[in-house]
Amino acid sequence: MDFLLDTLDELQRTVFFTVADLLNLDVDLLFFDTTSTYFETDQADPATEDAPEGFRTHGHSKDHRPDLPQVIIGMAVTRGGIPVRVWTWPGNTQDQTVIAQVKADLAGWRLGRVVWVTDSGFNCEDNRRELQRGGCGLIVAELRGNDAEVKIARARQGRYHTVADNLEVKQVWVGDGVSAQRLVICRNLQVARRDAAVRAQLIEQLEAEIAGSDKLTATGRAELAGRLKAMPGYRRLLRATPTGRLRIDRTAARRDAHLDGKLLLGACDPSLSPTDIAQGYKALWEVERGWRDLKHTLDLRPVYHRKAERIQAHVQLCWLGLLLIRVAENAVGDTWRNIAAELDRMQLVTLATSDGMVAQRTLTTPGQRGILAKLELPEPPRYFDFTPTTD
Repeated sequence: MDFLLDTLDELQRTVFFTVADLLNLDVDLLFFDTTSTYFETDQADPATEDAPEGFRTHGHSKDHRPDLPQVIIGMAVTRGGIPVRVWTWPGNTQDQTVIAQVKADLAGWRLGRVVWVTDSGFNCEDNRRELQRGGCGLIVAELRGNDAEVKIARARQGRYHTVADNLEVKQVWVGDGVSAQRLVICRNLQVARRDAAVRAQLIEQLEAEIAGSDKLTATGRAELAGRLKAMPGYRRLLRATPTGRLRIDRTAARRDAHLDGKLLLGACDPSLSPTDIAQGYKALWEVERGWRDLKHTLDLRPVYHRKAERIQAHVQLCWLGLLLIRVAENAVGDTWRNIAAELDRMQLVTLATSDGMVAQRTLTTPGQRGILAKLELPEPPRYFDFTPTTD
């Protein structure tokens, strides 16, 4: 693992360009996101020069384990799902602070014109400027809250255009002159139906919670309101009348309904059409798929290391494993789950005969033969070992 870290930069560069030539990679879009992974220990690491609050330390947990120390992992992925590179940072690292390093690390790879695609966690002015330097484009999710430009964009009239079965887009402009900003509103009809169903269920549950609350004392109603507002789903749908009675906030529900299935995207590249922007951001799910495979297929966690350099090496080994999975998926044209399930049917058995012991492989199935052919791999030998009987 120490050798891996010593040669990591050159290894990452060599692996990427080798795979890029093999798969003829299209790297005009790079998707970037971060996740966290926690450690089953109560103590955070002591401070070091590189990590003033320790490497394994507490921070915003995307695994919903804020009680445990963690590290932050970043990954850049092509539109085909190929992981270009991964990074590991101390557990209290904020999403908004890593973009400059990520872009600098990839600057020497001569990737040509790149459009970066990120979610709203990276949407700050410094990151926008950093990613747009050198002629790079940017697609980023805008906040869905009450920002002035978000309100203006939502209020603009215009027709939606269908770009996929469940996806519609509408382009709007906010501002005037050189400061005008182009925004794209995406509406996913399937997600809209799901949002409406979830909200209806929350309202039904909240009505049951506050039923009979008018008979409570003012203190009792305040305690009930405090308990309910501690739940994010209920908080925005609950209101109190001037007399302190608890009611469903129908205005907030109608306001939320106006956002069902909608996402606001910003893009700085005028050559990108609204359809390109929407479909480019939609492909950001490739990073989410990568996180699932790292954590569940490749068993990123638990991490049996405590030193920062060994943790980094562990993450890099998982990256290499994910890269092999994606190369196999691209070559075979199927998911790794199906590929692995078919290959797992190939077994090696040891047979005892009158002449001795022999290790024999099961016959290759048509599915296994097709996978090996697409991966350009030879079939394993039918017989591996033979031990004759001694008199």
